[in-house]
Amino acid sequence: MKIAVLLYEGFTALDAIGPYEVLSRIPNAQVMFVAERTGAVTADTNQLALVATKTLAELAEPDVLVVPGGLQGTLDAARNPVIQKWIRHAHQHSRWTTSVCTGSLILGAAGVLDGLHATTHWYSRTWLEQYGATYAPERYVRQGKVVTAAGVSAGIDMALWLVSEMAGRHVAKTVQLAIEYDPSPPFDSGSFLTAGTMTRRLATTALALQIGLERGKDRLGIQRRDYDHLLTDTDGGTSASLARVRQ
Repeated sequence: MKIAVLLYEGFTALDAIGPYEVLSRIPNAQVMFVAERTGAVTADTNQLALVATKTLAELAEPDVLVVPGGLQGTLDAARNPVIQKWIRHAHQHSRWTTSVCTGSLILGAAGVLDGLHATTHWYSRTWLEQYGATYAPERYVRQGKVVTAAGVSAGIDMALWLVSEMAGRHVAKTVQLAIEYDPSPPFDSGSFLTAGTMTRRLATTALALQIGLERGKDRLGIQRRDYDHLLTDTDGGTSASLARVRQ
């Protein structure tokens, strides 16, 4: 079984690595990182890169397609005609077509999600609906052979479910134990539905600033110091940063 994890400049690392750690343990499966060109592809933090070992053309018809999300990189990939053409062709031949986080926007741009229920990162839920999908606030959503996962860590949950479908529950449970996936976070703020008002406000502003930095909006007054200040001064930092983002 050939599993392709798409890489593009500005992807989120855990969106790709989380499913990789799970799916690579399926018996007789081969997980490959693919991109327009082979070589290192930089993640959205600019502090980490993964290596694509296959080009899109070399793995045109994978059995499983995994599309990770990112910040500005996602929006660029959604407009990239090479990536879009590859997704449409791969989806026609895949057994499963999946996404993690804002990777759903890339699937949406390719027309894969039109008329379907899907999930994505909570910050991008309104963007998802622009592609004809109906947002569902779930960890992962299956619609036929299309499976979308919510933000970042939800890709691990989705991947374990995929293993159970492809190799059986026993294998999936064994993989879960092998990677000791037994999350017990110290805070109950991992969901937009459970997070407090201040946490929602800070996270929303931080994401807006990050996207602004990636888009080069420093010309409009959004600087790296705004993002750093936001997380160190939750009073004045939030107000000042919100004012800059609204410009």
